[in-house]
Amino acid sequence: MADRTEPLHTPELREHRTIRSGGEWLEAVSGATREIIDPADGRPFAVVAEGDEKDTDLAVAAARAAFDEGAWPRTPAVERAALLYRVADLLVRDREQLGLLESRDAGKTLEEGRVDIDCVADAFRYFASLVAAESSGRVVDAGSADVHSVVVHEPVGVCALITPWNYPLLQASWKIAPALAAGNTFVVKPSEITPLTTVALIRLLAEAGLPAGVANIVTGPGHTVGARLSEHPDVDLVSFTGGLVSGTKVAQAAAPTVKKVALELGGKNPNVVFADACATDEGFDTAVDQALNAAFIHSGQVCSAGSRLIVEESVRDRFVDELARRAGKIRLGRGTEDGVECGPLVSEQQRAKTEEYVASALAEGAVLRSGGRRPEPSPQRPESGYFYEPTVLDRCHREMRVVREEVFGPVLTVETFRTEDEAVALANDTEYGLAGGVWTSDAGRARRVAGRLRHGTVWINDFHPYLPQAEWGGFGKSGVGRELGPAGLAEYREAKHVYQNLAPGPVRWFAG
Repeated sequence: MADRTEPLHTPELREHRTIRSGGEWLEAVSGATREIIDPADGRPFAVVAEGDEKDTDLAVAAARAAFDEGAWPRTPAVERAALLYRVADLLVRDREQLGLLESRDAGKTLEEGRVDIDCVADAFRYFASLVAAESSGRVVDAGSADVHSVVVHEPVGVCALITPWNYPLLQASWKIAPALAAGNTFVVKPSEITPLTTVALIRLLAEAGLPAGVANIVTGPGHTVGARLSEHPDVDLVSFTGGLVSGTKVAQAAAPTVKKVALELGGKNPNVVFADACATDEGFDTAVDQALNAAFIHSGQVCSAGSRLIVEESVRDRFVDELARRAGKIRLGRGTEDGVECGPLVSEQQRAKTEEYVASALAEGAVLRSGGRRPEPSPQRPESGYFYEPTVLDRCHREMRVVREEVFGPVLTVETFRTEDEAVALANDTEYGLAGGVWTSDAGRARRVAGRLRHGTVWINDFHPYLPQAEWGGFGKSGVGRELGPAGLAEYREAKHVYQNLAPGPVRWFAG
């Protein structure tokens, strides 16, 4: 098998200058650094600056000056759109290098990394086209020919963008592209575990001609950099994607200054399979394949992962038998190796967490049908890597921790139902409400069940696709706000009602 592990070497990485403030690449004020680990072998392959509150304050000051005094917020929309199109072209140019870097940094397969870069380029193109096509405002009828009333949209200001480790560049693009399209400046804090492609993106923004100070990045941990961004008085909006506990802290820190807050948090997503979806061999194979895709893409480290399979009782045995058989054949290994279908978990901590959940499920009565252990080492799977076999747990029920809580690993639980009402009740019986899937050949049932699910995204006879044009959000503890689509752009704007009296006269505060 061919293995491509050459890192993307840039001057910033070689010199540990991965903090960018006001157009300059800088080391951390403290001089601290962090090694970036390749999860496939547990070895460091890059070093970045480890910023803290001081670095954060400098970056926010640069973003504030660029917004208050710079040209970007007042740059015509068509020119902002042109820059975003240039960024998309640069992403296409560097697709192979960026995909490789994403694979090594996050552990995903090289093909997944390439697809991520394609999606990032699509996001920049979409928000470029959206802002370029907008009108100058919405006229409001004030009931008088002497009054001109219009609602216009203006940038929010300085945006703090905090991104997760599982889809580093994709999640960054969902925030950076609309923030720039709307005319904002920003400071992005990538996960300290997987920061490398975000550093590369900031370099591409500068290459595309973005003015200095508009795009700033601080590499460093959440408890210092993220916390300071969330509370900083000169930050106008904070957008966070990550876990529920950290998201709650972000909201609390932002509250005293009443910032705009967008939170995309966890999920415990149901994948509901009705028997009629499996009535033909083709339907059965498709539903099984997509159940595997829903649960095990990127080793299950996906907020929208279909980690809860809820299958109708009449087809349960056949479905789970085949699911477990195919799960056992998934090719596990270093993501840069040809033929590998599933990479390692991102860290030893994440693997240990996954092992703990599986152990608790078995203690509570779950039946292990496949996986449930670390694989045997091989040339494609170094013993020092953070690998864990795709795991299917049968005979699960709602009281189990593994069913209630987000594992963020390659673990699929199986529950069963007999009636449509029972299927909906099981699917909605969660604190989260991010995403879910419904499999049925009955169009009426598909619409009914999708309409009753309390989840921000519902896929019918599919799982995981997203469109830049469609909104992405959730219910319950999955967060607040929207990304992608027109609402994703709206998050980075303020609506202003401009009321112009064309025939002003004397003002009387009181009658008489």
